[in-house]
Amino acid sequence: MGKKRNIIVGQSGGPTSVINSSLAGVYKTAKERGFHKVYGMLHGIEGLLDEMYVDLSTQIHSDMDIELLKRTPSAFLGSCRYKLPDIHENPVFYEKIFNILDKLDIEVFIYIGGNDSMDTIKKLSDYAIVKGHGQKFLGVPKTIDNDLALTDHTPGFGSAAKYIATSTKEVIRDAMGLSYRRKTITIMECMGRNAGWLTGSTALAKTEDCCGPDLIYLPEIPFDIEKFLKKCGDLIQKKPSIVIAVSEGIRVPDGRYVCQLSGGSDYVDAFGHKQLAGTADYLAGFLAGELGCKTRSVELSTLQRSASHVASRVDINEAYMVGGAAVKAADEGDTGKMVVIDRVSDDPYMSAAGIYDVHKIANNEKTVPRSWVNKDGSYVTQEFVNYVEPLIQGDYQPFMVNGLPQHLVLKR
Repeated sequence: MGKKRNIIVGQSGGPTSVINSSLAGVYKTAKERGFHKVYGMLHGIEGLLDEMYVDLSTQIHSDMDIELLKRTPSAFLGSCRYKLPDIHENPVFYEKIFNILDKLDIEVFIYIGGNDSMDTIKKLSDYAIVKGHGQKFLGVPKTIDNDLALTDHTPGFGSAAKYIATSTKEVIRDAMGLSYRRKTITIMECMGRNAGWLTGSTALAKTEDCCGPDLIYLPEIPFDIEKFLKKCGDLIQKKPSIVIAVSEGIRVPDGRYVCQLSGGSDYVDAFGHKQLAGTADYLAGFLAGELGCKTRSVELSTLQRSASHVASRVDINEAYMVGGAAVKAADEGDTGKMVVIDRVSDDPYMSAAGIYDVHKIANNEKTVPRSWVNKDGSYVTQEFVNYVEPLIQGDYQPFMVNGLPQHLVLKR
């Protein structure tokens, strides 16, 4: 039997504004390296189990389509949150997946995703080795949370950080404009269950034309609500308007999420993650009651991961780079690996693609170092800012039609 020359790629987990740039990198590189067909899983591994896939050559017809895809937010192929069972627990799942891969003559399986998605790559590559299957399995990093181990940072984070810092500046301007004879406190809530990279990025708003947020609270540090109240009370006596950034995942010392103090949702996803929402809303109500001033909560929510109109050029280019690097690595024989971004230098900023064993990455979480948070846990240090700042540089102008960005949309 001749060498298989088909490849399949999927997207998994929460989307980002640059996840499709990685997909573009996979497709373009696969074609350049002689793969015959490039299939896309519709809604990741969950869709593949239902034999939902598409030949990407029916969707991408030109270099212009590649450029449009790079500028399109969310998951072009559709995403999922689906946890595969352990390989010895329910082999039926794996037999079905490998039967589908054999039917399509798949040589390479690439999965674009975050921590949970790398768990999928780990399990599939392990099963292939145990059962003697020849397919190669590679992970492409993607998450705005920036919590994947062994990579300097993850594609999606830079653009989310840029959007968050931009929005922080705008929220601060808005709050200042309405503060005459009226004390106001605004609380911004950013995504981040256990890692505060996104919330810390609000510090980038501190520039020559903006004072930046007054306080920043990350989930890495236990949240003392009484100390928080005192800090806010002291600040509001000194200035008419204060802006505070909090991670959705901040917890009080007994381990409860702040958003749970008012009840909150009981929804839990396939990986056991509790839905977090309402942290800023709870704290705004708490401060209004305690301090008697006007408060407002701002939840950036899914805009953090879909704001492609303010995407970072560095981020889009690196997302494309790691997609292509995964194809190259698999074509050269690697399997059970994830592509990573290595920071080569800061000034000028330069990066390169590397590759690591996915077993050392899956189910491990990279959090903000304690040394990058100030002593009382209410702000990030300059080292944090220096780390993030290069990742938000440059723009990728959208293609505008009738005043709005144009996107590439899957046609079925």
